[in-house]
Formats: sequence, structure tokens, C-alpha cells
Amino acid sequence: MRNFSYCHGVSDIPLKGETIGENLRDIVEKYGDREALVVLEQGYRATYREFWDQTTVLAKGLMAYGIRRGDRVGIWAPNRYEWVLVQYATARVGAIMVNINPAYKTTGLRHALEQSRLDLLIAAARFRQTDYTDLLNRVRPLCKYPKRTIIIEQAWDNLLRASAKIDDQALAAREASLQFDDPVNIQYTSGTTGLPKGATLSHHNILNNGFFIGERMFYTERDRVCIPVPFYHCFGMVLGNMACTSHGACMVIVGESFEAEAVMRAVSAERCTSLLGVPTMFIAQLEHPNFHQYDFSSLRTGIMAGSSCPIETMRQVQSRMNMTQITICYGMTETSPVSSQSLADDDLERRVTTVGTVHPHVEVKIVDKEGAIVPRGEPGELCTRGYSVMLGYWDCPEETASIIDEQRWLHSGDIATMDDGGYIKITGRIKDLVIRGGENISPREVEEFLITHEAVADVYVIGVPSAKYGEEVMAWIKIREGHELTEAQIDRFCRGQIATCKIPRYWKFVDEFPMTISGKIRKVEMREISTRELGLENVARIETA
Repeated sequence: MRNFSYCHGVSDIPLKGETIGENLRDIVEKYGDREALVVLEQGYRATYREFWDQTTVLAKGLMAYGIRRGDRVGIWAPNRYEWVLVQYATARVGAIMVNINPAYKTTGLRHALEQSRLDLLIAAARFRQTDYTDLLNRVRPLCKYPKRTIIIEQAWDNLLRASAKIDDQALAAREASLQFDDPVNIQYTSGTTGLPKGATLSHHNILNNGFFIGERMFYTERDRVCIPVPFYHCFGMVLGNMACTSHGACMVIVGESFEAEAVMRAVSAERCTSLLGVPTMFIAQLEHPNFHQYDFSSLRTGIMAGSSCPIETMRQVQSRMNMTQITICYGMTETSPVSSQSLADDDLERRVTTVGTVHPHVEVKIVDKEGAIVPRGEPGELCTRGYSVMLGYWDCPEETASIIDEQRWLHSGDIATMDDGGYIKITGRIKDLVIRGGENISPREVEEFLITHEAVADVYVIGVPSAKYGEEVMAWIKIREGHELTEAQIDRFCRGQIATCKIPRYWKFVDEFPMTISGKIRKVEMREISTRELGLENVARIETA
């Protein structure tokens, strides 16, 4: 197979055959006095021993509230210490944590609650200008889930106090009953059609993926990792949290959302050795007027992923931010998420033009339309197999079968090539998917919402190039006869109903859409036309992940 586009990640380090709770216990025994979690905005600090004790109390509280193995516990909140405690406490009691996007409005929220059949929701009272309590009150009459809700600002302490009803032996018995192949997490991800699907991940999936991500960056208990990316996304909770706790490193959280100067201040004050982010986050820091006031000398590594990586940005991150060992990751939620990652000593060219090499214990192949492996250098669809492939989409067997074949190869929908050194380059996507600043946005989902407007006769959504976000959402709309519609009107219609990132940045009102002879919509042509009309032809795009 040397001449074919197939690689498997050879490693002398075995996979971890343990649950997340078992792994955390071992880390606590080794590094109990070292800092585990720092959340600056909340004034929170905990050593690994303190963090373990706090997850113990929360785990008992969940059991006292009737949470059983396999029950779904949702977390709907921005980056806070409570989020991290829920992540590890649910794992210890065998519950399945359901990540709910903080940006969700009524439609997305209702779908996540109903589709996961949520037993318990732990939610913040609000985030930014969104009143979560109000949204929940509006959704409750429409669905019977969640069965119970805890608003953190109002009832968190009650949950902790309930732990007194559960003794140590009961928790120990629960933990001993768990298997590392048990589902532990549901992350909703947009596919090519319809509403988001819940990628269901096991202890084995995310513990090992986080561990090997950290291994590529040479993490040890001495590392301090600044995590300004959202926890609800795999970037935050796996590439961030899980990579840290599996090595005894410290998770440094700045606040509820990204703010460039706050991140730079945290890196400098906390002497962070690693920094995560999408390219736009790094650009915001590099271009900040106060950049020179902060000390980046402690940094050495990190991850840039989520969208396009400009060459000049990578060059400046390495030189001005001292991140000489920064890595690029590629993957998808369905693969826990990372399938390939650049090496800490890869040259600049490989870091910006490829997504590195296959991860340990993972297989990757590139196939043609018939499923045959293509020769090195030829394009085809990237497929992944191994421990990292999800258990499946929650309660969606047909959708699962459409992406994972009988041999357990997960078909990514991404077009890629593999060179003689095993380095993978992503050159395009089969999927009709918009990736805006690392967010996967289903055009079909946005289309299905926009068509509900009385003035919209037909609509198609595409992605157009963006120097800042990689892609922006654009909608082509055919107005219903006898109606009028403006950009301002349709924009107002979206506000508060769908996540802000899914609201089109650009609108185009048309009488007809480009079509093939057989009547199929030509979204490729729509993108070409829009790119030209918007003057975006020269927006440089280098695909990463």
C-alpha cells in the first residue's frame, strides 16, 4: 500500500482502556497539589485534589437527583468552572452529557432538548444579551423535555447540598459499574441536511483523543493551557480540557467568551505555555494595539484550527507570540474530533498547507467515488477508522449508516490528497456545509427556517469567502409574488430565532437560480457569482480544519 493514500498511526504508547473518571483519579494521585483549573473571570482556582473533591460532591448531587447510568444531562452555559465540573462529574456517574450551544435560540434549543430526551438541564440564567430563563419558558410548553432544570445562579448550591444523601460507597459502586465504551457525551453537529445530529461519543473516544492531542504537543504536568474557545464545542472540551487533564496540565480559562486583550493578559499573568484558538482569535491578538504590553515568552505550543489559516498569521504567531511548536489539527465531531495533526517541529510550509499526519491508532484513507483507494497525490474523499469514530448519531440509525460504512470507515465528505510523507492536504468539501469561524452550519437548516417567512417563495444558502471567518453565510431568495422584502426585514425575522452565526451576512434577491439541465440547483455557480459580485475573489483561503 506504499503507493496508495492510506496511513495508520503507529505508536509505542497504547490506548487507554479506562473511563474518564479512572484516568482523572490516577492524575490526582500523581499531581494532586498542582493547579488543575483556573477561571479568571470567576476568581476560581482549584488544584487537582480540590477539583476531584468538587466533582465528587457534584457527582453525588446528580445521583441524589435521580440521575442514572445512561441518563442525559444537558449543560447550557458559556465557559465557566461549573461547565468543567459537570463534564467530569457526569462522566463519573455514567451520565451522558449533552452539550447545548450557548448561541441557541428557540428552534435549536427545542431540537436539542427533545431529540436527546434530556433528563436534567443545568443552565446559566443568561449569556450576553440572551435571557436563557425566558427562552426556556417559551420552549417548555412546546416539548416535555427536560424533565428537570437547574439554573446555576439559583439552584447550583441546592444540587451540591443534595450530595449529602449519597455515601461514598454508592458513588464508588456506580463508578465501578462503568465501561470505557459507554457513551459519555452528545455533541450536536450540523450535517449536510436538516437539523443538527447528536454525535454520541464514548469515554474511549474522547479520553484517548484528548491524550494523543496533548502528546503531539509534549504536554506534561508543568504545562498551563489557555483555552479561550467554547467548551460546548469539541475544540474546548476535548482539545482543551481533556488534553490537559490526561496529562496533569492546568486549564486556564479567561472568561465566558473570547476577548483578545483578556486572553493576552491571561497568557502573560498565568505564564501559559500553550494557547488554543481559531485563526481569527490569533489575528485579533496580533492586531491589538496593546499587543506589545504583554509577555508571550512562556508560550511554546498550541493549536490553531477551525477554519482557514493565513500563512502570514502563522508566521507571526510563531515569531511574535513565541509559539514555535504550534500545531494544526484536522477532524470532525464524529471522530472525537482529531484525525490528523501537524508535528511540533514541522516547517512553516507544512503547517499552513497541510493538516499534518494521521493520529496514533487511527487509520486514514482517501478514496474515489467508487470507494477505491487512490494513489498518493490524487484527490478523493478522506475516510477515518479507529477508536476515535463515534458510536453513532443519537437515535438516528439511518443517518449513522449514511456516514459510517460496514467496515466502520467514517466518510468525512472532505476532498483531500496525501503526499509521500503521509501529510494530508484538504482541498475542498463534498458536503454542502458552511464553516464559519470553526462553526459547522447546515445550509439546509437555515433554508428551512427562512422559507417560513411569508414573503419567501424559495431560498438557497451558500458559503462565500471571508478573510476573517473563512466563510460567511449568504442567502439567495426568491420573493413570493405580491410581496416585498428587504434585507433589514429578513434580518430582523432571524434575530432571536436562530443562532447569530447562522444568520446570513449577505442577501441576494433573485428571480431564478442557476440550475443544471436536469433541474438541480448549481450552488457552485451561485458561489462563483456571489464571490465575484461581492469582490471576494482575492480572499486567500488555505484549508485547515
